[in-house]
Amino acid sequence: MSDATDRAYELGFGTVDTEYADRRLPVEGTVPSWLSGALIRNGPGRFEFGGERATHWFDGLAMLRRYGFDDGTVSYTNRFLRTGAYAAADAGHGATEFATGDGSLRRTLRWLRSLGPPEPTDNATVHVARLGEHFVALTEAPRRIAFDPVTLETRGEFRWHDDIGEHLATAHLTVDPNREETIGYSTEFGLSPSYHVYRIPHGHAARRHVATVPAAGPGYVHDCSVTESYVVIVETPLRIALAKALAPWNEGLLDVLEYDETATSRFIVVDRDAETLAGTVETSPFFTFHHVNAYDDGDELVVDLVAFDDDEIVRALTFESLSAGAFAAAPDGRFVRFRFQPDEGGVRRSRRYDGGLELPTVPASVRGRRYRYAYAQATDRTGANGLVKLDVERGTATEWWERGVYVEEPRMVRRPGGTAEDDGVVIAPALDTGRERSMLLVFDAETLVEQARAPLPHAVPFGFHGRYFPDT
Repeated sequence: MSDATDRAYELGFGTVDTEYADRRLPVEGTVPSWLSGALIRNGPGRFEFGGERATHWFDGLAMLRRYGFDDGTVSYTNRFLRTGAYAAADAGHGATEFATGDGSLRRTLRWLRSLGPPEPTDNATVHVARLGEHFVALTEAPRRIAFDPVTLETRGEFRWHDDIGEHLATAHLTVDPNREETIGYSTEFGLSPSYHVYRIPHGHAARRHVATVPAAGPGYVHDCSVTESYVVIVETPLRIALAKALAPWNEGLLDVLEYDETATSRFIVVDRDAETLAGTVETSPFFTFHHVNAYDDGDELVVDLVAFDDDEIVRALTFESLSAGAFAAAPDGRFVRFRFQPDEGGVRRSRRYDGGLELPTVPASVRGRRYRYAYAQATDRTGANGLVKLDVERGTATEWWERGVYVEEPRMVRRPGGTAEDDGVVIAPALDTGRERSMLLVFDAETLVEQARAPLPHAVPFGFHGRYFPDT
């Protein structure tokens, strides 16, 4: 690995020891005075448990980060979620998460004492959402942790009181500002595995069942798309082996995932108004974590994804692989567009950008609708991660890179009163390996010209996802 890549691995997957509260950051450049609100992000902050290190990036202890904006200033708060997983880690015990086991004997004893599988983890480390007046941290286990959106203090577990079954939950609740609701789904095991789709109206915290559709496998499904008419779940050949999942000696979710090269990928389409399955369409196999966007185009659906040839990316994110060079050599996701009719066979696919990318976002106003611009982390250069703006109509891209800087997930924030789709700013945290600290970057959303950077007092481990809340 190069020096920059070595430092990125050490700093980006290192443990944070200090929590800051409302720390005013120095600003190099100018943050627009209209930018008012907070970017709240989630991700791992600690990887050591009782003298042992986690084995996978996904298994760090959840730490929230808040970047507050007010009249050109930037403030920073970071705080670990105070959960059962946090208490166990503080006591020197690890937790079985995505890939890191805590010892098969202890798990077997817990299984026997509880007469069933152990309780799923409350280490909600993947994403955040607003449900009514509640701000919650999310993971793929069916447990959600409420927190204060200003101080990030943990408020306790958020629970739904309904009969929607879930053995796995989505951490990607999809907010549709046009229909003023949030869409989610869960996976339920059993003799007939199923996906349950639900909706949460804006301003409310309770969810309502939309439809239940059969699962094949079931598959490991990380994200979904919405259009004005449909919810789209993409089920890839990365299957959850249920017999392994129920065994007390498995070492986490990674241990029970199996990629079936002979299987197809399926688009499962749910009609949002009729609340029924509109159809399933199969295509040649691929893997995806994240959706870019989707929209209705006449009688066809357009679904844009970050697609991989297979599940190699999942295995490449173990620390064993990352430390051995996979950090620089991990496979790149590609922007792929799929077109199909929801109730007929036949899928057309095309690549809209040849570079590697991940963690995509589109302006909120065009989510689920025909759109022109998408923003993402650019991943295909050694010694840096960049930022890319895609013009999906013209098939062109604008990129920003800086040697030794690793940009994380971007978020586009529209300027109040702006009419153009790209009128606003793009904000993204980044790790500066040269200065050995993280920073918050602000770009003009039209040109990707850097407007400001605000260095943090420390290096923050690479996180996963976040949302911008204009009214916190």
